[in-house]
Amino acid sequence: MTVQPGADAEDAAVEGALRPTSLGEFVGQERVKSQLGLVLEAAARRGRAADHVLLSGPPGLGKTTLASIIATEMQAPLRMTSGPALQHAGDLAAVLSSLQPGEVLFVDEIHRTARAAEELLYLAMEDFRVDVVVGKGPGATAIPLDIEPFTLVGATTRAGLLPSPLRDRFGFTAHLDFYDSTDLEVIITRSARLLEVPVDAAGVAEIAGRCRGTPRIANRLLRRVRDWAQVHGDGVVSRDSASQALDLYEVDALGLDRIDQAVLDVLVHRFGGGPVGLSTLAVAVGEEPETIETVSEPFLVRLGMLMRTPRGRVATQAAWAHAGLQPPAPDGPDQQALDLA
Repeated sequence: MTVQPGADAEDAAVEGALRPTSLGEFVGQERVKSQLGLVLEAAARRGRAADHVLLSGPPGLGKTTLASIIATEMQAPLRMTSGPALQHAGDLAAVLSSLQPGEVLFVDEIHRTARAAEELLYLAMEDFRVDVVVGKGPGATAIPLDIEPFTLVGATTRAGLLPSPLRDRFGFTAHLDFYDSTDLEVIITRSARLLEVPVDAAGVAEIAGRCRGTPRIANRLLRRVRDWAQVHGDGVVSRDSASQALDLYEVDALGLDRIDQAVLDVLVHRFGGGPVGLSTLAVAVGEEPETIETVSEPFLVRLGMLMRTPRGRVATQAAWAHAGLQPPAPDGPDQQALDLA
């Protein structure tokens, strides 16, 4: 196989083009779009930096894309960092002091910012000022340093972990919800056009039904189906090619992936439906507890296949039906856990 020079760079550029660049191109989240559009339009008319924005919701729903759109709509540069990268107040002070007027600072996973940097951020968000501490011990002196007005866009998958003083300093907060199939089909069709992948409506619908209501997953599955169609099919993403490709990648008709199916399989077959503690379940599946809790559980709970109870995780009747089995009798251990919930 011969790889054309620059092919990887070209492919990366095309993949980056999948992100919409304006609120008008952004599909779904209509309520958030309307509210955010009003905030940005008002700020633009006043000629000032927009209020700080907090975006929360599960991964892959468009928080990073919205941050980029905010910068584009405000005609301002965008600087990106993450909470784990801000472990010292000096790290954040260096970033803030170098911001240009009106610049948009995007902090992903902002709930993971270190406490020392977090406290510095309070003053910067409210008064556009940071205090640089010079010296140590009793002789330490705080020197106030003015910074340019900026817009902070924070993204978090766990809004409950944000301290109230930080959360209250955001002028606009929005929670992104999972997408419905209609919006996902529009997103997949747009991505297929940008990737120059021939698709039909049935193929688009098949992918939309298996992507867990998440655009990022939809785009990833589209690329995998494209690969299958080019290698084993006629290059067209149809219902048949999408179904066979996603079966190969262990994504079932409901969107359950390998880890989801492993969780249900262990819960139903090995532990009789539960209740099972998270750590025990994670060991049995061979994954980290955080992976089970943040990746698989929210989707399984949303499908009504898993319940969190005080005694552990319990498989519901839908989970037993998905496994093709009958649930235990009502007086089984799972019913005791349900009574405690």
